[in-house]
Amino acid sequence: MSFKAGFVALVGKPNVGKSTLLNSLLSQKVAITTPKPQTTRDNIRGILTLEDAQIIFIDTPGIHKSRQRLSATMVQRAYDTIGDVDVVLLLVDVTKTWNKGDDVIVESIRNLSKPKFLILNKIDKLNKKELIEYLEKVDQDVFDEIIPVSALKQDNINELVDTIKSYLKEDVQYYPSDMISDYPETFLISEIVREKILMNTQEEVPHSIAVQVEEVLKKETVTYIRVVIVVEKSSQKAIVIGKGGQMLKRIASFAREELEERLKSKVYLETFVKVEEDWRNKQSRLQELGYWDK
Repeated sequence: MSFKAGFVALVGKPNVGKSTLLNSLLSQKVAITTPKPQTTRDNIRGILTLEDAQIIFIDTPGIHKSRQRLSATMVQRAYDTIGDVDVVLLLVDVTKTWNKGDDVIVESIRNLSKPKFLILNKIDKLNKKELIEYLEKVDQDVFDEIIPVSALKQDNINELVDTIKSYLKEDVQYYPSDMISDYPETFLISEIVREKILMNTQEEVPHSIAVQVEEVLKKETVTYIRVVIVVEKSSQKAIVIGKGGQMLKRIASFAREELEERLKSKVYLETFVKVEEDWRNKQSRLQELGYWDK
């Protein structure tokens, strides 16, 4: 039996469900998900290994108009990924009106000489007539496949995987069969903490925070972790800490609970909050935080 393998990019505007789709494809959580735009800041690889194929999915940051160096770097990483993969999946949220932002992304992939899929997410929210009306606004000739799915409810996920496989070439297996993602443990820790901040704080905070893992010390019965939460303003620091430190305790509690499950260890999590004005526009700081390639 022949074995197929290849790399597949998940691209689209912010908050259309790319990370949810990645987790659904792998049947477990690899990428953090929140209802807030621009949750994903880096390319995240999820590895699906089947009996006859291995598909490496790359969840990219949402493509949007960038205002800071951080945003510009995120968008550039998404576009760079498109050129390096075997198949491109453009994910759209069919509950939102097709607009110029979607057209910009379509134009950026129009002339790629590789398979391009349009993935219509949240089909459980529309009836057939509404879905047809949505597709009337799309230049369907750009795409080799148009596949409706519900990432949250896992509708049509198997069909999507089978269709992707049909476009892949025979190749070697790139990763061990039991490997689900290739990111380092410190990245996992920082993303989990950042997710809990996004889920528990106000609108002012999400885009202005970063999480830096300063130490991970593993002992027989416990893992000691120290992280620094970076914000841009004193007002944001006050929000993250909360009255009497209650918000920070809440964030740390939720993060510790998930980290213990993921790391299979009791976790002692130490958190600090630090103000660094305009860190999103400082190249040296973006490099330290892993958002800017050196």
